[in-house]
Amino acid sequence: MRFKILGADRETRARCGEMETAHGRVRTPLFMPVATHATVKALTPKQLQEIGVEAIICNAYHLALRTGEEVVKSLGGLHQFMGWPRTIATDSGGFQVFSLNNLSRVSDEGVEFRSPFTGDRVFLSPERVIEIQSSLGSDIAMPLDHCVKYPCSWEEAQQAMLRTHRWARRCHEFRIRGAECGVNSTFQNPNSEIKNEQALFGIVQGSVYKDLRLESVRSLVELGLEGYAIGGLSVGEGKELMLEVVGYTSETLPWERPRYLMGVGTPEDLVEAVALGVDMFDCVLPTRNGRNGTTFTREGKLKILNSGYKEDPRPLEEMCQCYTCRNFSRAYLRHLFLSGEILAMTLLSLHNLYFFQRLMSDIREAILAGTFDQFRKTFLYQYAARERENRKEIALWTS
Repeated sequence: MRFKILGADRETRARCGEMETAHGRVRTPLFMPVATHATVKALTPKQLQEIGVEAIICNAYHLALRTGEEVVKSLGGLHQFMGWPRTIATDSGGFQVFSLNNLSRVSDEGVEFRSPFTGDRVFLSPERVIEIQSSLGSDIAMPLDHCVKYPCSWEEAQQAMLRTHRWARRCHEFRIRGAECGVNSTFQNPNSEIKNEQALFGIVQGSVYKDLRLESVRSLVELGLEGYAIGGLSVGEGKELMLEVVGYTSETLPWERPRYLMGVGTPEDLVEAVALGVDMFDCVLPTRNGRNGTTFTREGKLKILNSGYKEDPRPLEEMCQCYTCRNFSRAYLRHLFLSGEILAMTLLSLHNLYFFQRLMSDIREAILAGTFDQFRKTFLYQYAARERENRKEIALWTS
């Protein structure tokens, strides 16, 4: 994987770059739609390409348990299996495993849990996680990491952070042994000059403790990985504290490597985190909200089931050029939701992902033009103003 910085903002730590994998160039900052089960819910790969999506993220844990990585491998790898020709990242599933709480048992060797699909006992070691992702053939792999709940004690966060480091080293060493044996060359893209050796990112842990986060950065950077992720956030610590942790963590990560904030987030989160030097994001929010009837606009969220849209001829967002806004009214979209039509979920999810892709494109342009700080302030002011109006409306409806 190649990564280069194309420009940086003078007033903030925002930067614009380009990442190249065996399956194409990816411009950063970028937002990756979540395709947990090798599909972005309610949308086709063609629709994603048409709105400018350059990379998606799948979940190795779910794919290994439900379909099996060997099945995916036998069918040509994840790109072939799901009909997606562009860059794919895979998450190890560590967050999902540790969210099982009492159903999982962790040790330095790995984590044991019961499959939520069959009830069978499953053991995931760091090596097994890399083996699964190598079989899937993704471009970017994530190591097994120990994500703790919030709040937690300093001692608990330290133990999980140190375990994450040991696991990252084992993942890295296993990946190297696999590359030496030619394991990662199975799904080489014949149209790319880049050899398809799976990139591995390290995951910074440490909860909300600054000393642990900085120690985590130092230990992972010693491994010389292709990129670094900030994990263990957006788990209830609140926006202000989350951005504080992102700020000092991102600042200490290598300038020449991509920085990935996992599982975040809202449009405001993206803009603020870019200002702190983050390059990559993923979140289920745009598609999950779309399936539930909520859309994103530059002036805040819009809930399509609002009775005020019953006869509204306007699109979801004025001036938006997505397929949904160019062809359908709020009234029609509300009708689809009330009628229980699947098309409603598709059209709103499509608009939301288009909104996120356009936001990232505008951010990149502002960084290169040297106007990002002003863009950030204007966007946040407009978005927050609409959100305040939304809360007032909701208060009136429920009073």
